Amino acid sequence: MDRDEIMLDAEERMEKAAETLKGRLVGLRTGRAAPGLVENVRVDYYGTMTPLKQMANISAPEAQMLVIRPFDAGALKDIEKAIRSSDLGLAPTNDGKVIRLNVPSLSGEQRKKLVAKAKEYAEDQRVAVRNVRRDANKHVDTSEKDGILSEDDAKAAKEEVQELTKKFEGRINELAEKKNAEIME
Repeated sequence: MDRDEIMLDAEERMEKAAETLKGRLVGLRTGRAAPGLVENVRVDYYGTMTPLKQMANISAPEAQMLVIRPFDAGALKDIEKAIRSSDLGLAPTNDGKVIRLNVPSLSGEQRKKLVAKAKEYAEDQRVAVRNVRRDANKHVDTSEKDGILSEDDAKAAKEEVQELTKKFEGRINELAEKKNAEIME
């Protein structure tokens, strides 16, 4: 691999780690109703595990309530069952047309647990970014050994990989801090 391919691959993989964190943080409760809270709940829909966002419109008409309006009214019971069995701790009410979820305010202890969970998610993604750095540095070493990169180019490439790592770790930290502040509001 030449230097540009190594850098492009590393940057793409680090970007995926940051996007993964963003997706996981959306699913954490903050005490306010947000469609992201339930949109990735998987529902057994005719034998296929389907994300809720593909089966229904999800809206937050009030600060503490979510309304789920399925495209297929026959899926109401399946959606209700999936929400009850998820780890969200929310009790759906089904009126035959829509499902309403009352999102209660969080206690101080619940908030601390969610902050810890957010930190855990962030650490997982920082580890992923470091693994990408390790892989990129191995590619640089291999390319140097194979004569594709000179010693100076290899050293510069490793420095560039380290800068990318710092950049993405900073982005991950920023996402986690933002979510923690949102949870503790």
